Amino acid sequence: MTWSAKQYTLFEQQRTRPVRDLVAAIPNRAVHTAVDLGCGPGNSTQVLAERYPQAQVIGMDSSEDMLLDARQRLPALDFELADIGVWNPARQFDVILANASLQWLPDHARLYPHLVSHLTPGGTLAVQTPDNLAEPAHQLARDVAAQGPWSAKIGAVRHNPRHTASDYYEWLSQHCSTVDVWRTTYLHPLADHAAVVEWFKGSALRPFLAPLSDDEKAAFLREYHTRISQAYPALSDGTVLLPFPRLFIIATR
Repeated sequence: MTWSAKQYTLFEQQRTRPVRDLVAAIPNRAVHTAVDLGCGPGNSTQVLAERYPQAQVIGMDSSEDMLLDARQRLPALDFELADIGVWNPARQFDVILANASLQWLPDHARLYPHLVSHLTPGGTLAVQTPDNLAEPAHQLARDVAAQGPWSAKIGAVRHNPRHTASDYYEWLSQHCSTVDVWRTTYLHPLADHAAVVEWFKGSALRPFLAPLSDDEKAAFLREYHTRISQAYPALSDGTVLLPFPRLFIIATR
């Protein structure tokens, strides 16, 4: 299952809004070293570097395609190919940013304290994860996968389960001096229902589409588009407001 930087950045402005809000909430302190885990095409890394222009900022991702875009965007910064799941650096960081990346990994009860252990004293872990598995867009993807002729291939595909704000607070408060958790629902205006489908092609639909042939992918997306059109009514000008809940965490060691 590969990532496409081109597909992901079709909605860069909307996808960058949450990380701007997240980075703005990081406590205002001297930051010398910062890392962006799952940096994607570098849009989140750019926000982090703009907040801390004097810091050494590193971006990290498991996708070469994403890193290619990130390096072109920010040639002065260092970007590394690495897997967050096994990340165990020899150094500590003043800020660890993870924007819409940790939801792809399991065992958050272990992962989040592990990340905190790589903070300097007083350092901050800043995380934003989509909290939308109960939204129609996800439910419809599961329904189409289970009900179509491809069900044997993808009918059982599931994203990693999401956890509650209370879970994260409990896991992190044992290791941090302060933990701030909040949930925001963004209403992203998209041009039409086709744009909603394109949005999720760059993220949530990837595990469903990856095992399918080209013809199956096209048929899956046609059926998904039909159901999305029914679930998300368009405004009078055709615009579709896409509700997108996201969970934010600022945890200071």
